[in-house]
Amino acid sequence: MQTEQFQLHADIELRHWWFVGRRRIMRRLVDTLLGGDPQSPAGQAAVVDIGCGTGANIAALADGYRCVGIDTSAEAVELARQRFPQVEFLVGRAPGDLGSLMGQARLFVMMDVLEHVADDFAMLSELLSAAAPGSHFLLTVPADESLWSEHDESFGHYRRYDLQRFERVWADLPVTTRLLSYFNARLVPLIRMIRARNQRRGHAAGKAGTDFWVPIAPVNRLLGAVFAGEARRLAGMLRGRRCRGYAAGASLVAVLRREEGPIPVRQRPDDLPPDHRND
Repeated sequence: MQTEQFQLHADIELRHWWFVGRRRIMRRLVDTLLGGDPQSPAGQAAVVDIGCGTGANIAALADGYRCVGIDTSAEAVELARQRFPQVEFLVGRAPGDLGSLMGQARLFVMMDVLEHVADDFAMLSELLSAAAPGSHFLLTVPADESLWSEHDESFGHYRRYDLQRFERVWADLPVTTRLLSYFNARLVPLIRMIRARNQRRGHAAGKAGTDFWVPIAPVNRLLGAVFAGEARRLAGMLRGRRCRGYAAGASLVAVLRREEGPIPVRQRPDDLPPDHRND
């Protein structure tokens, strides 16, 4: 991501329906995992946001949990520190620059991070290897290759995922998949329509080569509520209830539990098709 995209994030991530809805879903899943009671020991658990960007996601958890955000971009971290002084933010690369916190945290959050990495297999296996058994990872990524657009290119994405490609990143490692589903499913017909229109027009709908623009307030609230309404089903799946995940959507979500056993750092398999972006 470049300066324009970081500034755009900071400008709209507290208001735009997609950011707001995704944070509500994230909070529901985190509370389901950790208890959600600030007075309980779970409420004091360390939650680490890897690739925290400009900070709004991890800040949304700070009223109930000890929160730390880390990002390789000093520019993003400076914006996060200015906006959310109640959260500890670090400039660096996980796991090395997290020190002992890597082995202490109960939950690692990676919200739309893996698609920014050339070798997502190496990144996730290195993080899982350094995490303590019993800790959890909450991962989200963009989905549906048909939605690839200038928006993805502007944000430096390597790929969008389908469910099989996403699950393969941790396949055969000592982890338990507690949740795996598409989400942002209810609005995917609208998203597809907008992306198709943008492709015909030859440019993205929003600022800085992205599709992010804030609709008028009533529409923005409605879209956020529709998106956030998916939290109930996803949290039910995480609790082990017999409910199906979403069969399609503009994003994917997974919750993994790190189990006992060594985890070697793996490399991206050679048999995968090439990504959109190749450095």
